Amino acid sequence: MTAVPLPARALATAALIGGLLCATAACGTDTPPSPGTAEGTGSKSVAAQSRNAWAEPDAYTYTLKSSEGERSLLGTFRVTVQDREVVKAVGLDDSGRRVVEQMPDEVPTIGGLLEEMEQARRDNADTAEAEYAADGHPVRISLDWEANAIDDEALYIITDYRPAGA
Repeated sequence: MTAVPLPARALATAALIGGLLCATAACGTDTPPSPGTAEGTGSKSVAAQSRNAWAEPDAYTYTLKSSEGERSLLGTFRVTVQDREVVKAVGLDDSGRRVVEQMPDEVPTIGGLLEEMEQARRDNADTAEAEYAADGHPVRISLDWEANAIDDEALYIITDYRPAGA
């Protein structure tokens, strides 16, 4: 066994620790996006894509399932939009019926959901991302304002989207 002088051993240890720190820091860099999602950015999954190529039509219907967290908008809804305003919302489960009965103005348009996502991005939420259908409309919007907080998340699943006249 060869004796290594203390200064060389200390230098090797410092280099090893520095390398480990650099490798650990690299873990928080950009990660590739999943298929159908907007770009992710490491620990802060704030989507860079904005509203995709989809333009909200004046009139459409869709089904919204809103879950996660302790938000006022929990449940499943069938929503009718005209002139980009909700004109009819039907609760499809107990939670949805309660929201429609007590707070009918809380049921959003798809454009309103996208605005909420954009606001979460401006507020530097830990997660603000969407997945899009082939025609560009969002099918899933996931929000989490603070990763370590409980009950501040929102998950919106959009199904049965039909533009008026389609």
